[in-house]
Amino acid sequence: MTGMLRVPRSRGALSGVLLVLLGLWGGLIAFVGPYFHYAYTPDKAWTYTTGRLWLEIVPAVAVIFGGLILGGSASRPVAIFGAWLAALSGAWFVVGGMLSTLWTAGWLGHPVGATNLHRVVEQIGFFAGLGVVIVFLAAFALGRFTVLGARERMVAEEEAALDTPPSGAHARDPVTEEIPATTTTSPNTEVEETRVAGPTHDTTSA
Repeated sequence: MTGMLRVPRSRGALSGVLLVLLGLWGGLIAFVGPYFHYAYTPDKAWTYTTGRLWLEIVPAVAVIFGGLILGGSASRPVAIFGAWLAALSGAWFVVGGMLSTLWTAGWLGHPVGATNLHRVVEQIGFFAGLGVVIVFLAAFALGRFTVLGARERMVAEEEAALDTPPSGAHARDPVTEEIPATTTTSPNTEVEETRVAGPTHDTTSA
């Protein structure tokens, strides 16, 4: 059973690295995007707002953390936890802005692009598209970690066979241990007849 919980560290390495990069993008683009005329209001570089904290920084940190766990863990349950954390954080990038209007209006801000296409690209890169890609990568990693490969099953079975003790607490080795043969005789057994080999003679006839 223990062998089934171990996985190669390389299995989640690529997904983990990509998730970390996407998390960095999601957490920093709001602060550096204005340098490239790619921003949401307020469109000033390195401007902190409460909306950016809850809608961008917090999910970005969670994605980075999940990617690090996923990429560096050799334990199947731990790696699955990292993938779930990244997936939920990616989903928050998609729906967080819409849900935030339930308690505070104006948290999300507005894209500042000069054209409709520019504004659509900003919406995709800041929230919706970014979150979808994160969820996809996390779901892909979940699929790889929840499926047990044939090679892993064979290794786990071999380890289980080596760890299984022989049946019986006092098993005897038929080669090295000799069991002496014992003969039991009932104390009430009497010899009733004695047979003598050879011809018999009648002593009554003269």
